[in-house]
This record gives sequence, C-alpha cells and structure tokens, in this order.
Amino acid sequence: MRIQIFVTGGTFDKEYNELTGELFFKETHLPDMLRLGRCRLDVDVETLMMIDSLQMTDAGRQAILEACLRTPQTRIVITHGTDTMEETAVVLGRGISGKTVVLTGAMVPYTFGSSDGMFNLGTALGFVETLGRDVYVAMNGRCFPCSSVR
Repeated sequence: MRIQIFVTGGTFDKEYNELTGELFFKETHLPDMLRLGRCRLDVDVETLMMIDSLQMTDAGRQAILEACLRTPQTRIVITHGTDTMEETAVVLGRGISGKTVVLTGAMVPYTFGSSDGMFNLGTALGFVETLGRDVYVAMNGRCFPCSSVR
C-alpha cells in the first residue's frame, strides 16, 4: 500500500541563515529524513508549497484539500506548520471521506539536529497505516481526530 506524503513547509523544512539569523525555506528535507530513518515503506513525496503555517491561507488549504482528493492513495501524511495545523485539519476533515489523513509537524527545524521532526514523521507514518478513515493530527507520539484538536 503506497502512502502519499504532501509537503507544505512549516518548521520541518526551515533552514537557518547564520548571517542574518533568519529562518527560510530552500527545499524539503523529507527524502533525507526517510533515508536516515531507514524507511522501507512505499511512499510518494510531493511538495505542494513551502510556507510557514502563519502564511497559510484559505486558498492554500483548498489546494491541500484538492491534492488529497486528487491522489488515488487512501493513506496520506501531510507535513504542516504547527501554528495553523488544526485549521487545515478541520478543512480537510469536512472535505475528505474514505481516506486516512495524518497531519504532522515539528517544533524545531530538522536542520538543527535536535528536531522532533524525525520522531513525528515516523509516528505519523505508523498512524496512517493503522488508523481508520478520518483526518488526524499527530505530534509527540500522540494522535487526535481533527474534530478534537485545539
């Protein structure tokens, strides 16, 4: 069973500019994370956008929803910034049926070396394989249905 992973940016994929002290996006770290985690699952990684979730708009949420509806895969993991993850989860929960969707993120960028991203990605992949059809948010080893995330 192939798992679709959609990348939207968020802290997962932020880089640190040592000269300015600013965080920015370059490209997703998901392939490296999957390789380092020795992931042997059949996954397809697609970058939808690379933005901070504070910049996520209704149009962005609609694009994520459309990508979820378009993919033939019934198991989907979405990397997303944590600030507005619950808003996106609610939109997806209203618009998707018959698929298992798990949103996850990180509090510390992957490139910092002490990120929670690897753990969160791994648990999201485990949850998407075992949970029933619905939309969930997974962080820190816990998983919540989109209707109960705050």
